[in-house]
Amino acid sequence: MTAAIRQYLVITGNYWAFTLTDGALRMLVVLHFHQLGYSPLEIALLFIFYEFFGVVTNLVGGYLGARMGLNRTMNIGLFLQIVALAMLAVPAAMLTVPWVMAAQAMSGIAKDLNKMSAKSGIKLLVPDEQQGTLYKWVAILTGSKNTLKGVGFFLGGVLLMAAGFTGAVIIMAVALGLVWLASLFLLKQELGKSRARPKFSEILSKSRAINVLSAARMFLFGARDVWFVVALPVYLHTVFGWDFWKVGGFMAIWIIGYGFIQTIAPRITGNMEGKQHAVLWAGALALIPAAIAIALMAGWSPQIVIIGGLLLFGVLFAVNSSLHSYLIVSYARGDGVSLDVGFYYMSNAAGRLLGTILSGWVYQAYGLEACLWISAGLVAAAALLSMMLPQRRPVAA
Repeated sequence: MTAAIRQYLVITGNYWAFTLTDGALRMLVVLHFHQLGYSPLEIALLFIFYEFFGVVTNLVGGYLGARMGLNRTMNIGLFLQIVALAMLAVPAAMLTVPWVMAAQAMSGIAKDLNKMSAKSGIKLLVPDEQQGTLYKWVAILTGSKNTLKGVGFFLGGVLLMAAGFTGAVIIMAVALGLVWLASLFLLKQELGKSRARPKFSEILSKSRAINVLSAARMFLFGARDVWFVVALPVYLHTVFGWDFWKVGGFMAIWIIGYGFIQTIAPRITGNMEGKQHAVLWAGALALIPAAIAIALMAGWSPQIVIIGGLLLFGVLFAVNSSLHSYLIVSYARGDGVSLDVGFYYMSNAAGRLLGTILSGWVYQAYGLEACLWISAGLVAAAALLSMMLPQRRPVAA
């Protein structure tokens, strides 16, 4: 086993452990506050700081990664997640909305430090001429993360039933603490540290390719979350009459399947130029929410339209996401890679924040169909922006 593969396995294992706790924590918070009588919209608003601080963290985190090394930013992310879990292991009387929002803000910072470090680290482990290998490794890391996030949803429900809210967060904090200690010793000390000490002003990308791809990513993830974060769960609960466990279980299965498709995206897209893929797959994705909206407005069966549409949307969105994740790592500079990747995932977090806010407001004011039309428009914008990307050599799947 080469040194690069050993480091890849450490980074992936680190990322997997974090992702399990991230998915489980989200489900724990959702279920616990649902039991306390909070509405789905009020529960979603608890995660606003989680998304907002993701924007800030990605912007600053890339700079920190270049200055300190990606091993340190990854380990800091793990430690902050342990702190976030510990903040929730307090007596029930202290679990006020501001306190939970603060813990979610800490978790958002931790998650994006960890993700930025993992994605940036892979760039440094694969020679630049091996673009097919890079695409495959990024796809596996990205897809497995989302699959495990879905598993984390189930884990959160099981832990809540078996140990209660406080017991569940303590168990996760202890387990993640062991992973953190192992990571301190196993990760390469200078991974990702820039040879030239970057200035703080360099956190904003000066690369046209990075800027265009970042803007496309923002619209892409805004298009997903504008109907997925708040509108869809509320719709499933109120229109379909599903209980909360069925809603959570369905969305967990969707995320697991979505993650699996991401891992095999290189096989789906085949050997084709990255820019061409980004345009074609985004264009195909834009048709799905528009078709769902038209079918609902025409009076078709909502169960068939929503569930079937979600499956198609999940497949196409997974390919788009995996392809974008490859392109950012491919376009990023070798020295100071975390600056480019951090800026890109800042746009990703901004898209999620935009989608989360729009999802609650638009659904409450205009309904699910309006959310779907906005989603189609945002994906179309991502496709148009992708036409401005520079050419890359063909990717060997």
